[in-house]
This record gives sequence, C-alpha cells and structure tokens, in this order.
Amino acid sequence: MAEPVLIREVGLRDGLQMAKTVLSTAQKLDFARSAAAAGLREIEATSFVPAHVIPQFADAGEVAAGVGALAGATVSALVVNLKGAIRAFDAGLRKVNYVVSASEAHSLANARRSTDAALEEFRLIVAERRARGLVGQVVLGCGIATAFGCTLQGEVPAVRVVAIAETLARDGADEIMAADTVGYGDPYRVRHMFEALRRAVGDIPLAAHFHDTRGLGLANVAASLEAGVRRFDASLGGLGGCPFAPGATGNIGTEDCAFMLEAMGFDTGIDIEALLALRRRFEEWLPGERFSGGVARVGLPKSFRRAAAPG
Repeated sequence: MAEPVLIREVGLRDGLQMAKTVLSTAQKLDFARSAAAAGLREIEATSFVPAHVIPQFADAGEVAAGVGALAGATVSALVVNLKGAIRAFDAGLRKVNYVVSASEAHSLANARRSTDAALEEFRLIVAERRARGLVGQVVLGCGIATAFGCTLQGEVPAVRVVAIAETLARDGADEIMAADTVGYGDPYRVRHMFEALRRAVGDIPLAAHFHDTRGLGLANVAASLEAGVRRFDASLGGLGGCPFAPGATGNIGTEDCAFMLEAMGFDTGIDIEALLALRRRFEEWLPGERFSGGVARVGLPKSFRRAAAPG
C-alpha cells in the first residue's frame, strides 16, 4: 500500500501575496472548499499581516472564519509576529505558521528585524499559546526562509540553518520547514540539509518549501523524499514568488507535484483532474498572472493510475 505524503496548498497565501488582482473573500472561500474537495489535506488560507502592507490579506479574519472548520482539511495561516499570532488564535485556527529567515540580510529586508529577534518573537508566540491553554490543540509550525541561499546575502551556512532549527525545536515548534525562498537549492544540497536537520531535531516533523526559480523544484522534492521528508508546500499553477528573487517563476505547482508523487507510488489523496478544474477558474480570476506547469499544459498520461491508499 502507498505511503502517504502531505501537500500543503499555499496558493491562497504565497500564491496571492504579490498578485495584482485582489480576490474577493467569496472567491478565496470557494478556492479553499474546492481544494479540500479535491483531496488537499492542508490549506494555508491567508496571512495575518497589516492590510496596508499586503491588501490581499485585509480579509484574513473573514477567510479564517469561513474555512476554519473545513471538512477533511487542516486550515492554517501565516503570521509574522505576536500580534498576527494573537489574531490567528482568536480566529480559532488549529494550525499557525511562523517564519524566521536564516539570512540576516533577508530578515532585515523582509521583516525589519534580525534573525535572533525573530526567534525571540517565536518564543513570545509559544508563550501566548501556553497562556491560552492551547498546547496540544493548536499546532505551531515554523519555516526557515532562505535556508539554501539568499539573493541579498549570498551563501547561508548550513550550520546556521541547523542551529536555528535546534532553537525552534527546543522552544516549542511542532513542525519545522526549510524553505528555498529564492530558488538557490539543488538536489545534492537539499538532501544533505534535510539529513542534517533530521539528526538535529529528532522526531519533529520536517517539511519543505521549494520555488522553481531555476527549474529544480521537483528535483528538490525528490531529494527531500530520499532524506525522509513527507510534507511539502506547493501552489496551484506554480503561482507566487519572492520579491527578492528577480525573475523568479514562483512555487512548485501543486498539480505537477501531486502527479510526480503519485507516479512514484506515494499517496497524496489528491484528485488531480479536480485540481486542474480549480486551476482553470483560478486563472480566470487572476488575469495577467504567470501560471506554469506541465500537467495543465499536456494533461495526465493515459497510463497514469493513482497510488493505492493505505488500507
């Protein structure tokens, strides 16, 4: 029977954060419900950031309320500070994701604070969860951005990434993600990074977030699988990107990632045809945005069969 692999859909958050068109709350809820119906088991639905910073997420509270109890899927949100985490806790979400940049230059440009200050903010979020009696009820995930390199700083030492992961594990993270924010990762480096992270954090689940900036996104997924990673971020149609990676082509596409994993014998639980139908609507909602992906272009092979789910 096939081993399960989790794909977290981040199209509503990472995919939309630089989109020119601001989707309506109704469209976002439609997307989330359709994604869950297509078999996606986790959806990062929004980000609790100030509306003047990213107007796309001005309706974060409404979106969280609308999909907080989505059948069959875990709904999460990204937060960048304690204030955002409080809003996410107040909204009743059962998973909250935070991010720390391993690159000092990226951290200062993106979050206006040092990496160490960002780690201290995570401790405040952990303390807030504890004070509310939500330990064991709300999962706290933390991503390590620029884990494989940075367009501003250049090289990011692997020892620094591992040290950050060790700190997060000690301070209360329930999941740790390594993110190739600007597309600098390659399969060799990715596999060795995740092997080092596994040794450092023990049984805490590891996840991966890849951008396909230089065409290595899915190759990096395969390398992560070899290192034991079974959780991956992806965005429908490969939408999204980082403002600090000029020419970036966005995230790995959910439909291509699901196809590859299923073809390799893993069970994603995803109905790829239903996902492609959602993608067509998503493209209509976002005219002028750059979508990518091979499966949407040429379809599934006639020989394709979904992996058998565990009995």
